[in-house]
This record gives sequence, structure tokens and C-alpha cells, in this order.
Amino acid sequence: MGPGHPECPERLDAIEDRLLAAGVSVALDRREAPEASVNDIELAHSRMHVAAVRGLGQQLEEHIAAGGRAYAQIDPDTLMNPHTWSAALHAAGAALAATDAVMAGELENAFCAVRPPGHHATRDQAMGFCFFNNIAIAAKYALERHGLERVAIVDFDVHHGNGTEDIFTGDERALMVGIFQHPFYPYSGADTHEPNMVNLPVPAYTRGMAIRELVDHAWLPRLEQFKPQMIFISAGFDAHREDDLGQLGLVEADYAWITMKVKEIAKRHAKGRIVSSLEGGYNLSALGRSVEAHLRVLADI
Repeated sequence: MGPGHPECPERLDAIEDRLLAAGVSVALDRREAPEASVNDIELAHSRMHVAAVRGLGQQLEEHIAAGGRAYAQIDPDTLMNPHTWSAALHAAGAALAATDAVMAGELENAFCAVRPPGHHATRDQAMGFCFFNNIAIAAKYALERHGLERVAIVDFDVHHGNGTEDIFTGDERALMVGIFQHPFYPYSGADTHEPNMVNLPVPAYTRGMAIRELVDHAWLPRLEQFKPQMIFISAGFDAHREDDLGQLGLVEADYAWITMKVKEIAKRHAKGRIVSSLEGGYNLSALGRSVEAHLRVLADI
């Protein structure tokens, strides 16, 4: 998204470097992300939205070829370049390929280290660094293509997953549980009353033990009651206390604890099936360490 932007390529480098340094990489089954088909993306997004993103990407390619500008502004924080369309297809494709592999029993669970993130992308709008909602697309895909009856979406990013909520509001086949700083971008979620949404807005500077208590008392009973057949995680790590894009106080041990609790639910009700996909996380050191903690629990290492 341009020089100095927090949603930068170095984020994935930081994850890769940390996993290598920690010796975690050797224990993982690593796969390249394919491109998602437009038909699958349209499970969660309107045809007009998909066409608009594609068309803008083509315009930028033409501008570059003519020596023109490299970026288009989507909103004050979100920019698109000629490669964004391809990157967004691969990001969604990673979540779909992970869903296929987990449903086939090839993998018990999977983590998608992808950019751009997705959980702010609504059915009709790109925003908040997000173009297509990777986790929402994968959850819809599990319902529509694999015939599951119930899926759960867990979102622990510092920002409310407004796009995912927009796509799944009122869909009884999906339960979404989220915790996020409030009031904070995108200034939504605190007043939601939909029965399939469990939103836990918390004030700035809330620390890990308080969040664990909320998860224990609000998320876990609803997930147990819902009995999801697969769990999808919007894994944002910008609630870490070292991340300047938020003001919450989580640390690596908190992410490991949340992951363990979600994994226990998945083992009881979903044959262990989890697909997790990277959302936020902009302090590079904290991001790498937090993803390591998340993956150690998922992979039992």
C-alpha cells in the first residue's frame, strides 16, 4: 500500500523469520496459496464489488504501462496497486485451499499467512486494508460447497470484524464471536443484537486476564451450545501490548490460551477442524512471536 504503510510486505517476512529462528518451520506442512475463483469469492461478496476491484486493478495496470500512477485510494487508510487483485485472489485462495485440505482430512488445521487481510471487507465494500473477506469466503465455502450445517468464526483482532458481521448477520448456520477495542475503528459492533453475533467490546488498555475472563464466560458457552462442525479464526495480532495500532494489552501467552480454548471446542465438536487466517498485527517483532505462539498450539509443538 506504499512506503511507510503499516500493512506492508515485511509483515510476512517477520513471521517467516520468527518461525525459522524458533525452529517451528520444520514441523509445518507448508503449501503455496492458489488463486480463488471469482465464483467462490462471490459466495461472500456481491458481483458488483468483485467487478469493481478487478476493474480498478486493470485501470492501474494501464496507468503504469502509460507511465502513470501506481496507487488508487480506496479510503483514507487503504490503497490499491496493480498487484492487489492477484494478491487478494491468492489470500482468499489460501483460506479455500486450507478448507479443502482440512475437510479432506489431509490436515487437522491450517494457518494462512496472507496479505491483504480481510475481516473489514463487507459484502459490497473494500475498507480498512481489506478487499475480499478471506475468512468469510472460506466459511461460506464450507457451508455451500462442503455442505456443513454449522460453522463458527472467532475474531480476536483489535478491530471489530465489521465485514464478517455484515456478511453473516442473521445467518443461523454461522456463529461469530469477537472481542475488540471500543470505541475504535471501525466504530461498530458494540450495539449489535443479532442472535448469531457475540461481540465483546472492551475499553483501551484492557489486559489479557480480563479478556480471558470474558472469553471464558461469553464465547466458550455459546460455542459449546452451537456445536460448530468447523471453526474459522480471524487471527489479528494487533491487540498485542507492543502494537501501536491498538491500545489493548495482550501478550503471546494470551494468544496461545485463546487458541487452546478454541482448539478444545474444535476437538469436541468439529473433528479438530480449524482454519485460521492472518488479519492485523503491525509491530513486526510482536507479530512474529504471536504467530509462533498461535502455531505452536495448533500444531502441538
